[in-house]
Amino acid sequence: MWGKGKKRQSEESPEDAGDADRGPPKKKTAGGSDEDDTVVCEISKNRKVSVRSWQGKIVVDIREFYSKDGKDFPGKKGISLTLDQWNTLKDHIGEIDEAIAENA
Repeated sequence: MWGKGKKRQSEESPEDAGDADRGPPKKKTAGGSDEDDTVVCEISKNRKVSVRSWQGKIVVDIREFYSKDGKDFPGKKGISLTLDQWNTLKDHIGEIDEAIAENA
């Protein structure tokens, strides 16, 4: 039987990890980004796409941010895609665009 319980650290994946799982937020520079984060684009006022290292693996992070004392901090809402997941998403962009066109 499958029991409900906490995942062990080794079973967690980047997309399962929220801010509480990642520990305290990293210190931000004046520009508002971590030294090992590369903000690729801002997709809205409070949402950013970045590439970062998480537990030694590169992830594409799509996350909401909040401002505090003039600095941006990552919020709990978001997803981190492994490179395999990112490549799968990229491979299906055409199908996603078609579905959008059908539903528009």
